[in-house]
Amino acid sequence: MPFPRSSGILLHPTSFPSRYGIGDLGIEAYYFIDFLVRSGQRYWQILPLNPPSVGNSPYMSFSAIAGNPLLISPDLLLEKGLLNPEDLENVPDFPLDHIDFEGVIAWKIPLLKKASQNFAQKASPVMQRRFEGFCQGKAGWLEDYALFMALLESQGQPVWTQWPIELRNRYQDALDYARQELKEEIFFHKFLQFEFLEEWLALRGYINTLNIQIIGDIPIYVGHNSADVWANPQVFKLDPETGNPLEVAGVPPDYFSATGQLWGNPIYDWEYLQNTGFDWWVRRVREVLTQVDIVRIDHFRGLESYWSVPAGETTAMNGQWVKAPGYALFDTIRTKLGKLPIIAEDLGDIDQPVLDMRDHYEFPGMKILHFAFGGGSDNPYLPFNVDRNSVIYTGTHDNNTSMGWYYDNANDYEKGRLYQYLGCTGDYSIAWDMIRLAYSSVANQAIIPLQDVFSLGSDARMNTPSLADGNWSWRYRGEALTEEYINRLREMVMLYGR
Repeated sequence: MPFPRSSGILLHPTSFPSRYGIGDLGIEAYYFIDFLVRSGQRYWQILPLNPPSVGNSPYMSFSAIAGNPLLISPDLLLEKGLLNPEDLENVPDFPLDHIDFEGVIAWKIPLLKKASQNFAQKASPVMQRRFEGFCQGKAGWLEDYALFMALLESQGQPVWTQWPIELRNRYQDALDYARQELKEEIFFHKFLQFEFLEEWLALRGYINTLNIQIIGDIPIYVGHNSADVWANPQVFKLDPETGNPLEVAGVPPDYFSATGQLWGNPIYDWEYLQNTGFDWWVRRVREVLTQVDIVRIDHFRGLESYWSVPAGETTAMNGQWVKAPGYALFDTIRTKLGKLPIIAEDLGDIDQPVLDMRDHYEFPGMKILHFAFGGGSDNPYLPFNVDRNSVIYTGTHDNNTSMGWYYDNANDYEKGRLYQYLGCTGDYSIAWDMIRLAYSSVANQAIIPLQDVFSLGSDARMNTPSLADGNWSWRYRGEALTEEYINRLREMVMLYGR
């Protein structure tokens, strides 16, 4: 569905300032929302909120629905009486500009366990009832997730396919025994999800009252080492004996990698999904829409045709395109949930059938200015070639920052084309020149990474797709949200009718 002409900022909540080493849902989140309001923005775009696993990536998670417990605010736990002031006195000297994930996990998880124990011992009757209602209402995914996480910790094996066969294959007696033996650990993970959602929905309520909407993100695939795959093996193409994938996901060689990207996620058994009315997908989308207002479907093209690579390959080069029942899926979701506010991530190796499916449902596509200046005047990412029903970005979380792109990635031809298009020569203001191009385009929505608002270089990049480690860690400092940026953004909102 098309959206009104407007603008917003791309920023994941882990990037908020915080003395606790990682952004959370406390006061700095509310300061950022106030920054959006005062600068005239209408959207806040985030990455998936799920608990990250391999490489700290929110796109490789232990659950497609659960929230990241590291986003829980220690300050809010203190306000609720679940922590004492002395619990927050000796905070490690965490870096200010990036996340030390190992250090944060080592310090914060014991703190969250203390809060969980306090909740179990002295939560008010009202909060106990709220918790019980949450557990009952979310039981469809929460029971499996909490048990899965407890088993991950107790088994000494980091991957569920290495567990004893009775747990790997979910024998009922073994699961019942595990639930009894691990009831305290299971309670802990349920508490984390309860507290995360309490804090997130409070923030979302504040945001929505200020006429700002949240653009969330649904990764098309889920991690193999996840509660989803363990609890629903029939949904995926797995070896029935070992639980390992028979085929894995990725993309062929593209702009980001000469050998393609081998993600390793298991491929869906689309025949099973279609025969069951896409129930797993419908439940997933419904849950995500309780947390955000709009969803961006990452790797949208995989719902029309997906790149399938035989398990065991070391690169994504030896794969093949396989048709997916995208029309049947979206028709079913629309029938069960109504017309959906979806943005299609239609980047990469896209063919006409993918565009046809996108346009059939009037989903806005994505346009990236960093891609606009290679080629000639027919480049589809140039602002004058962009469709109105699009979301235009300077870059996304997978791109360099605009300053980083200009100095480290753009070749002389691209720079020359950019100079011609701007009618000037690039300099330190290139990030704001790109922001102006995005705002002035005909695209209904313009979304700008906060790093570009600050004109930051490559060291502020969020993710490099070809690198497995060292991503997702950028953070900004609270003092960076200055009146100057508020005024510059608001002026552009007014000038370009956003």
